Amino acid sequence: MSVLMEFAMSPIGKGESVSKYVARSLKIIDESGIDYQLTPMGTILEGEWYEVVDVVSKCYERMRQDCPRISVRINIDYREGRENGLAGKIRSVEEKLVDQ
Repeated sequence: MSVLMEFAMSPIGKGESVSKYVARSLKIIDESGIDYQLTPMGTILEGEWYEVVDVVSKCYERMRQDCPRISVRINIDYREGRENGLAGKIRSVEEKLVDQ
């Protein structure tokens, strides 16, 4: 059951810039081998349900080691039979733009 999961996780009370915390999460994501896309507002993971949930859980566990308050937003898209959703969804919209 392949899903796209977009999530944003950041500590609260750690100042204006939290990029060092995001970078720690990105290292966990990158080392997981799951396909992902970093965006300015979050990260999109593509993989099996339990794989992506496990990666987000590892990011959470790492952040809570030194962050007493954390904000997390998660959005999940499941579509039966979909493969290569990260690129495929964008390509589908771009193809339709040509027809406009």
